[in-house]
Amino acid sequence: MPEIKDPENTIIMTLKNGDVVIELLPDVAPKHSARMKELARAGKYDNVAFHRVIEGFMAQTGDVQHANMEQNYNPGRCGTGRSDLPDLPAEFSKLPHDRGTLGAARSQNPNSANSQFFINFKDNHFLNGQYTVYGRVISGMEHVDKIARGEPPASPDRMIAVKVAADV
Repeated sequence: MPEIKDPENTIIMTLKNGDVVIELLPDVAPKHSARMKELARAGKYDNVAFHRVIEGFMAQTGDVQHANMEQNYNPGRCGTGRSDLPDLPAEFSKLPHDRGTLGAARSQNPNSANSQFFINFKDNHFLNGQYTVYGRVISGMEHVDKIARGEPPASPDRMIAVKVAADV
C-alpha cells in the first residue's frame, strides 16, 4: 500500500487480485471527485461489474443501476445505467488521459457523466479535452491489467468493494 497523502480524496477499490488505490483530483474536477466519494460511501459501487473492457484501451465500470445483475445478467442492459443523482457538467482540463487515469464515462452529451468511469490501460491522448479526468491509479495497476476483457466480458470481473481511504 502506498503512502496516502490525502485520505479524504483517495479511493481504495478491492478487486479479486488485490487493491487498487486511486488518488482523486478535486482541484481539477471537484464535482466528479465528490460524486465518486458519495457513491463509494453509500456502497453503490460494491459488486459492480466491469461491463466494457477493451484490450489496449480501457476498463469501464460504475453502472450502479444494474449493479446486481448476477442472477439475470443482461449484457444489453448493463452499461446503460446511472445513479439516481443528477448528471454532472463536464470538467475538462489540460490533464492528459495517460495510463492509469480515471475518466468519466458519458453519452454523446458532454454533460451526461453520472456514475460510470473508466481506467485507461495505456496513454489514450485522443480522449484529451473530451472526457473529464478526475483521478489516477497510484498503486495496483497490475490488478487493473488483469480485468477480464470483453464488451461485455463473458464472466465480468467486479469491484468487490470501493471505499474512501479516510473511512477505512
